[in-house]
Amino acid sequence: MPEFGIALSSEEHEPDALVDYATKAEDVGLDFAMVSDHYHPWIEAQGESPFVWSVLAGIARETDSLRVGTGVTCPTIRIHPAILAQAAATTAVMFDGRFTFGVGTGERLNEHVLGDRWPTYEERQSMLREAVDVLRELWTGEVVDHHGEHYTVENAKLYTTPEAPPDVAVAAGGTDSASVAGEIGDGLVTTAPDDELAAAFADAYADRDQADTDHVDAPMIGQAAVCYAETEQEGRRTVHEQWPNGGLPGELGQELPTPSVFEQAAELVTEEDAAGSLPCGPDADAFVESIQSYLDAGYDHVYLHQIGDDQADFLEFYADEVLPSFD
Repeated sequence: MPEFGIALSSEEHEPDALVDYATKAEDVGLDFAMVSDHYHPWIEAQGESPFVWSVLAGIARETDSLRVGTGVTCPTIRIHPAILAQAAATTAVMFDGRFTFGVGTGERLNEHVLGDRWPTYEERQSMLREAVDVLRELWTGEVVDHHGEHYTVENAKLYTTPEAPPDVAVAAGGTDSASVAGEIGDGLVTTAPDDELAAAFADAYADRDQADTDHVDAPMIGQAAVCYAETEQEGRRTVHEQWPNGGLPGELGQELPTPSVFEQAAELVTEEDAAGSLPCGPDADAFVESIQSYLDAGYDHVYLHQIGDDQADFLEFYADEVLPSFD
């Protein structure tokens, strides 16, 4: 059975609000939530960027059944993987089996803040592979000495660990990165209903586990951007004003360094570039079609990113008018 969730956009909302939206998501019957992990918002208009691990602690205390993950954390540059291993282990204990550690290769926007050189994509993939190894070594609760190409860990032991380590879901935007996700991850996270990504992940995961590609026992998680509003025009305007970064082409989202530079680039983004075919407005059928496109592409977990401030009404709409189509 597919599972349905919500994106908790740290770039757009205060920490207490994110906790409130998570509890509301649980109350209306959603299965999971993914919380973005940023140092900066994409543009100034989004206005927020709380520390995700503090937000997760609040959500853990206020929810009972909602499964929650980072969507996603870069465990390679801004914070050393040995520190993130401790953060994720503590969070997993607090969620008592409900936490997934979503990881990816990151964006310069967030990872350059300590003055480190921004690596090439190939370097970042190599760093991610090693970082995931470090995470899993430390989650055993044993003393770890690791001297790798990118990271050193000496005499490190985590004393607070969950009964079972959290799953690591790896973000991918292309077939090469989806294959890497299948090689090192316990799940896939992506933002497009791309069946080739799903197939690349499934093939690599099956090869690793010598499993049947058609029966991969790993979540494939797709995020769909939407904007519930009173009218389609209002929704499209909100997307253009609050999330123009979604309309930037190519690899700009990974390469631009600051919100101000993103804003300069966003001046070239039209409303059509930003909103495109996104479900905007009050038509539940458009939201259903968006979700169905992910299910048809092979994804078994779909979560919606409601762009803008109207989260509470959106959650009611999602539960009452969209999800019944998938009963």
